[in-house]
Amino acid sequence: MGDYVWFHDVSWHATYAIYFFVIGIVAGLTFLSFLSWHNEALKPIRASSAWGALVLLAIGGLLLIADLSQPLRFLNILNPFYLNFGSPLAWGALNIVSFGIALVVYLFMLRKGNGGGGRWMAGIAALLALGLPIYTGFDLTVHQSRPVWNTPIIPVLFVAMAIASGSAVASLLAGGNAATQATLRQYLLWSTGAVGVMLVSILGTTHHGGSAQELTYLILTTGTMGLIFVGIGIVAGTAAPIVLLLAPFGRQQFGVVLAGLLVLAGGAALRYALLMGPQQLQTLY
Repeated sequence: MGDYVWFHDVSWHATYAIYFFVIGIVAGLTFLSFLSWHNEALKPIRASSAWGALVLLAIGGLLLIADLSQPLRFLNILNPFYLNFGSPLAWGALNIVSFGIALVVYLFMLRKGNGGGGRWMAGIAALLALGLPIYTGFDLTVHQSRPVWNTPIIPVLFVAMAIASGSAVASLLAGGNAATQATLRQYLLWSTGAVGVMLVSILGTTHHGGSAQELTYLILTTGTMGLIFVGIGIVAGTAAPIVLLLAPFGRQQFGVVLAGLLVLAGGAALRYALLMGPQQLQTLY
């Protein structure tokens, strides 16, 4: 199925999986803060979601900077003459900076009690936040020879996982507010369901693809990577939360929080497996 060769290392390390996980939560929390202007049930988490997004954005930025061989090169993203606008990474860098500025302005308006301006700024921040999981997905899809990555569904999958992860964190922020928890339960249920559908699609097309796709399927579904991807990501982190949320217990606060914790564990596992699994093939063939 493949000719064995030596390859020294993967191109994208596990740090990026952590970054994808963190930046997905950032986007999800920003969506929820924006939606709180249109749904009274989410109003109690409006400010906490926005502040949580800012803190996690800073953590995600530090992860990216720390992964650079020369960390000070991150200053190059502030120079538009340096950027290659034909690269998704360049647009991603601009997206992150623009989103960070919009989020800070939004939080400033919240502190000042500027309801009209805050509402508009929340919309701008949410629109820019949408670009975060989309651009990280495009960073993978542009690799034309990489199984799993090179599919248009990856950016959409990352958006769904962002909503699920953000809703999971928001369920922790909501505390005992029944109305907020009930609304978050719906977001958790539908976004996790969408993730499950897309994962089935990815597995099906990969399993019945060419030799590279079949080998990638084997890597993702067997051994340690199979435990992470199938066991934690799909079974414990996707299927189990759906079953839990559909059960009567899943309508209670503890049930929603428990489902959210499972979604967070699954989201981290899925991002790691989707990033690292397809790259393992290049270390063997």
